Amino acid sequence: MPTYFLLTKFTDQGIRSAKDSPKRAEAFKKMAETFGATVRELFWTQGRYDIVAIVEAPDEMSVTALNLSISALGNVRTESLRAFSATEMMTIVSKMI
Repeated sequence: MPTYFLLTKFTDQGIRSAKDSPKRAEAFKKMAETFGATVRELFWTQGRYDIVAIVEAPDEMSVTALNLSISALGNVRTESLRAFSATEMMTIVSKMI
């Protein structure tokens, strides 16, 4: 299953209720399951992003629907990065000209 890194920033609304962030993270994990996705890891971070999640999802449409759904709640904005394993990268570079 494809892996994605979700880079997340709190909105003004989200930072005002930061104390609820751990509870919202659990709700996010359950929401991910409805899209056939699994949250492998979730970290609160310092710096440019407030939360980084490692998510496995069946396809780009599923992870995009998950991102839109979580963002629509108003607490965070997300950016997703498709991640490739070493094995996947070997397949990719073998196709190079």
